[in-house]
Order: sequence, then C-alpha cells, then structure tokens
Amino acid sequence: MLKCSRFFCRAWGVLLPLFILTLPMDAATRPVSDPKVKTIKKNKATTHAKSVKSLRPVKKIKKTERTSNRVFRKKAVQIRSVAPVKSVAAKSAVASFGSMYGLDKTADPLDLKSNVALVIDSQTNEVLLSKNSSAVLPIASITKLMTSLVVLDAGLDLHEIMTITEADVDTEKRSASRLEVGTQLTRAEMLHLALMSSENRAAHALGRYYPGGLTAFVRAMNIRAQQLQMRDTHFVEPTGLSSKNQSSANDLAILVKATNQNSLIREYSTSQEATVPVGNRALQFRNTNGLVRGGTWDIALQKTGYIAEAGRCLVMQVSLAGRELVMVLLDSAGKYSRIADAERIRRWVTQQLGSTADVRRVRQL
Repeated sequence: MLKCSRFFCRAWGVLLPLFILTLPMDAATRPVSDPKVKTIKKNKATTHAKSVKSLRPVKKIKKTERTSNRVFRKKAVQIRSVAPVKSVAAKSAVASFGSMYGLDKTADPLDLKSNVALVIDSQTNEVLLSKNSSAVLPIASITKLMTSLVVLDAGLDLHEIMTITEADVDTEKRSASRLEVGTQLTRAEMLHLALMSSENRAAHALGRYYPGGLTAFVRAMNIRAQQLQMRDTHFVEPTGLSSKNQSSANDLAILVKATNQNSLIREYSTSQEATVPVGNRALQFRNTNGLVRGGTWDIALQKTGYIAEAGRCLVMQVSLAGRELVMVLLDSAGKYSRIADAERIRRWVTQQLGSTADVRRVRQL
C-alpha cells in the first residue's frame, strides 16, 4: 500500500508539469474559475455597493461638517487677528491733557464732570463760579471763534466763492467732513458752517484764503489774542484739530465777550440749522450744541469743541436770572457731560441769584 501511494505521487509529479505545458499561456496564468467563488464575489460586490450607497449621505454630512469647520476655523483666525488690534487701540487711546495734569481730581460742590469751569458776569467781570480756570489746555473747535473774528476784522468779501481743496482735508485726526474736495461756497457760507456745524474744512479754507495764506492767518490769530490780552493763548492753525491750540478758561471768557460784539458771529453760531447748496444737491447742517436746538436757553453766542486731548468743550454767552453771563466748560469726559454740567450751573445760578437779586455772590470752587 505504501509502495502504491509512492508510485502515484511520483507519477503525478511527472504528469502535472506536462499537463501544464500543454495549456495556453493565458489559461495557465488565469485562476481556476469556481461558480461558488463567483457567487460569493458578486454578493460581496453587491453588498459593498449597497453599503457605499447607504453611506453616501453620511459622507455628505461629513463633508459639510468639514466645510463648516474650515469656515469656523477661518472665522476664529480672523477674530484672533482682530482682537489684538482692538486691545492695542484701546491701550493707545489718547487721554485728555486735563486728566494727565490731574485736574479730574479737583472736587466741587456741583459735581461737575468738566475739569475746568468758569462763569462770570460779562458786564461786571464778577466771577460767579471758578474751577481750574487758569489751567492752559487744548481748546479744540473753540478755536473757530478766533478764526471767525480774524476773518471779519479783515473786512474780506463775504460773497467771494471759495473752493475746498486737498489742502483742507484733515490729515492729523482724519476727521470726517460733508464738504467734498471741489465744493464751492461763499465765504459767508463757509463761516456759517464753521461756527454752527464746526466744519473743519470750511474753517481751514477761511484761513487759506486769507491775504498772505495760512501762515499769515495764524499770525493774525495770535496777534489778535495779544491785543485782547489773552496771555495764556496760542494758535497754530484755524480749525482746532491740533492740540497745540491752547488757552485757559480766563482767556476764553475774554474771547467770548469780544466775539459777542459781532452780530454775524452771534447769528451764525446760534443758528439751529441751515441748508447749503453743494453742487446739484442741497445739504442740511445742524448746530452741534444741543442746548441751541433744545430752545430752552437764552443763548446769544456759543461754540462747542472736541478732540481727545481737549475733551468736550463748550463756551456760551447766556442770559440767566436777569444777568448776562459767560460760561466756559473745558475738558469734560462723556458725550453729554458738558450739557449736563451747563444744566447744573443754570440751576445753581438761578437758585443763588433768584433768591438774592441784589446781592452779588462769588463762588470759588
């Protein structure tokens, strides 16, 4: 039996190579086909196709999720890139000069938010209220009162057409203006907008059109300040955008009284609104002083001002309790704080002077 099996094994070892050599080359290399194998493969392919088909929605969801994740990551990167800029801007915010000098530490019974305050009788120069009135600080657009005074003192033609140019664009504070380059208005209209709406380009154009140009105009501003004995006052430009335009409340009271002598400055500074033709359009401008628009005050002359270094500023010539008063508020924090301070002072003055009409009270804070 063992010999027989050995015989068959040897015979099979000899015959199998000969059988393979008799087959075609492709058949020799092709795997043996088995119906069962084909069925299994077919079933596997069908099952795989079904499984892929059933997974397609899942793939779409995953794709959407990946897309949303990419968008989210992109937004997150944008947020992270913006956040440091905001924090740097917050840290680099300019503090007012009054705060840097410590004037905000000065207490007063009226709890004024303005670091500087002065109220005087314009006829007698009697001081009714004083708080840091000798401090020399930036005065922002209060400058435009001197600008208007110099223009009108020169007797220039108010009907002359003036053109806003690139030279009038603010490159220091980059403040906005509704007067585009190329806008043409009369000198009177420029003066009106500078006083009522505090238009910086209009004020700059007034100085630029002065005989001798801007340099001559600034020189005239400082000469006029000396003539008025404003010893703490200095100007470098006609708009007030520069923090180098500085004065004290005592000097500004003198300026208010001087400009109050000019009827056109009084009229223009207290106009509630005005419509000005600009090209093919008619632009409406409003007064920057809410007390003028409110109509509950008797204001003969006023001017507001603001730059970061100066804080919120306000000067007025008003009638209170039968008296003609000059009110100066400088370096106030908060958009509406100077208006609130003015209301506090009005109530205080009315109480003080109303109860003792014949007695002159002086209150030094």
